[in-house]
Amino acid sequence: MTKAQQENPSVHLVVGGDPFLNGRRVKQLCAQACAAHPDSEYLEMDAADCDAYAFQEAVGPSLLSQTAVVLLDDLQAADEALTQVLVDFCREPAGSESSIVIARHDGGNRGRRLLDQMERAGAVIERMPDLKKFDDKVDFVYGQFKAHQRRIQPRAAQRLVDVLGERTPELAAMCSQLCFDFDQDPMTLEIVNRYLTDNPAVSGFAVADRALAGRPAQAVVALRSALEQGNEPVSLIGVLALKLRTLGKEAAIESGAITTAEAKAAYWQLREAKRQLHRWTSSGLAACIEALAQADEVSKTSSGDARYALERAVELIAAKGRTLA
Repeated sequence: MTKAQQENPSVHLVVGGDPFLNGRRVKQLCAQACAAHPDSEYLEMDAADCDAYAFQEAVGPSLLSQTAVVLLDDLQAADEALTQVLVDFCREPAGSESSIVIARHDGGNRGRRLLDQMERAGAVIERMPDLKKFDDKVDFVYGQFKAHQRRIQPRAAQRLVDVLGERTPELAAMCSQLCFDFDQDPMTLEIVNRYLTDNPAVSGFAVADRALAGRPAQAVVALRSALEQGNEPVSLIGVLALKLRTLGKEAAIESGAITTAEAKAAYWQLREAKRQLHRWTSSGLAACIEALAQADEVSKTSSGDARYALERAVELIAAKGRTLA
């Protein structure tokens, strides 16, 4: 970047990534800008229906204030005229009397040329993580606890991601709530499971953990407790099936049938599966998968006693697929 293309701190672009993280970062930047410039007017605009003239009016002096903090959403939708005005604004030297522009882009291909132009013109650009990989989500959990000056055990972080990993806002909120409600440092798996006990996924993992540890009595007790709490058999079956599929992937990796990359499973999941795989056989794993499939069919068709079928499947998993007496 040449001297004429120094970064312009008056223009900040937040690009792509997980929508929750993107939106949260934009809110943080707006709050920081408003706090640093309390006399500035705060305006929200959308590039989809904002023309070049409206933007120039927003960042220029007004009757209310000499400067403004402008949130420009949907940057990817800017037309050619607005694009030129935005690039020109980025080139202007930043000063105490400069308006602040915080623009949000969805990260797609549309509007990518504008992003490049604004970055070259000096805009500060921040690309957000997408949190699509399991390990990235676990790192996100660690980061949330670190922000609260707290720690969390690896298995506890993994369990949070297992249950809430597809819903980032809920995952972030749960991390904050755990830090607020409990003093333990690091946060333990026991506390996470206890706190989320009404979630069917947590109940399913509790059943699966006991069954895969070879503790049939404890697994059945956990299963009955989950069912009494109102969890549907089909939701518990889904978690058990996930665990067995991960076991199968780890077995395939160890046999050389597939690579770790081809397994498309998180390092944490495969490491736990490796620990649980001892004394399992291919025929035993197949028998358990078949038992779960039968329980799933019974629970969906009401053709039999779904609870009994699921209980028998759990006992079979605890016996590593060996024939029950």
